[in-house]
Amino acid sequence: MRVAMYYNNRDVRLEEMPTPKIGPDELLVRVIASGICGSDVMEWYRLKRAPLVLGHEIAGEIAAVGEDVKRYRKGDRVFVSHHVPCNTCHYCLNDHHTICDTLHNTNFDPGGFAEYIRVPKINVDRGVFVLPDEVSFDEGVLIEPLACVVRGQRIAHLEHGQSVLVIGSGVAGLLHIQLARSTGAGRVVATDITDYRMKAARRFGADLAMHAEEDVPMLLRQVNDGRGADLVIVCTGATKAVLQAIQSVDRGGTILLFAPAEPGVSIPIQPNDIWSRGITITTTYAGSPKDISIAIELIRNHRIDVRKMITHRLGLAEAGLGFQLVSGADDSLKVIIEPQR
Repeated sequence: MRVAMYYNNRDVRLEEMPTPKIGPDELLVRVIASGICGSDVMEWYRLKRAPLVLGHEIAGEIAAVGEDVKRYRKGDRVFVSHHVPCNTCHYCLNDHHTICDTLHNTNFDPGGFAEYIRVPKINVDRGVFVLPDEVSFDEGVLIEPLACVVRGQRIAHLEHGQSVLVIGSGVAGLLHIQLARSTGAGRVVATDITDYRMKAARRFGADLAMHAEEDVPMLLRQVNDGRGADLVIVCTGATKAVLQAIQSVDRGGTILLFAPAEPGVSIPIQPNDIWSRGITITTTYAGSPKDISIAIELIRNHRIDVRKMITHRLGLAEAGLGFQLVSGADDSLKVIIEPQR
């Protein structure tokens, strides 16, 4: 089968490798659509494992079913979660599924930028979701990133009527804007460093979108009744963004660090400033099976419009162009690779 082999953001090669063989408890899924995630182009994270086949936002159809698998049939349209939790450890039992050791050590084989993937037994058990008829394969690609966003806002305890500032209006930021708006947030403000994404933020529901280099805390207070935001969601790993979040959050508010920073990055924070203002700083990673189920329903019911976020659909041979588009972060939002093209 054909795969897009990742060497670095500027070197993604179309190569051949054997189609995976499945065991009696496994599935073979024909990948129809696979999204390029912002994390796929974080070279500091990916290069140490390269060359490899990336791709974890996938939707496809079951091509073969192991003899012991009873819940799924050949031809089923599915979303497959690459990471799955054990559901029995201390962390899972306390709703921290995404820091479970099992979740961090599971994956499908080889990756979503391939014509086929093998779904291991544990993923078959708790990571395969049949797509509703109302959800297309393209929309299915956005299930995984939306699940991450669902978990983030759940962890941050966003409440009806609260004001929200989203720092960084890439795909994750736009999903945060839509979800906050759909769940009854009050004023929603967004920032970015490109005009293209600021326009996208307004298009997807932000009341105001401003350049991140402006005086964001001041402008926010001008449109938010003199207050900072109840919830600030940081969708970039830039140090300036975190400092800006601290300056922009209201007393008693919450900062959600949604994106990772590069290893070794330190951010100077005055603890007394956080303490005296009653600020909560929290983080989130990935999505749990519960968050995935919620994301599927949000897409099925059209409460979150993911279709208009798709700007590029490329064949497997064009995956290199897709990585350049995503890493450039200029005139693209969600880039989808279609391995069967």
